[in-house]
Amino acid sequence: MRFCYLFSLLLFVGCYEPERNCTDFKTGTFEFEAVVGTEVLTTTFVRNDSIEIDYFRGKADTSTVRWINDCEYIVKKKNPKNRSEEKAIHMKILTTGENEYVFEYNVVGETRKQKGTAKKVK
Repeated sequence: MRFCYLFSLLLFVGCYEPERNCTDFKTGTFEFEAVVGTEVLTTTFVRNDSIEIDYFRGKADTSTVRWINDCEYIVKKKNPKNRSEEKAIHMKILTTGENEYVFEYNVVGETRKQKGTAKKVK
């Protein structure tokens, strides 16, 4: 009996998939907070289907957006100022909520990934 209960529990947990309504976050105005040193910095970005404009510390920066599927896209700076800005970033939406999503990102071709949360404000 105990085995059946444990098996049922594992089967239920193994079938759980997080909510991913990625199309709700393809366009809009978003905020992303990051800790840099001891300071919390906020970036605001506006994204339509193919362009993303980031606003950080009073400056705007434009990137192209190429969607791979509903939950993954590649971001690349339109006017990079140095070699590191020339590298494309792979973004993947992992989970979505009512007005925010959790994502992971990495430089295309590199394995090290980081996570973040973006909040839709418009």
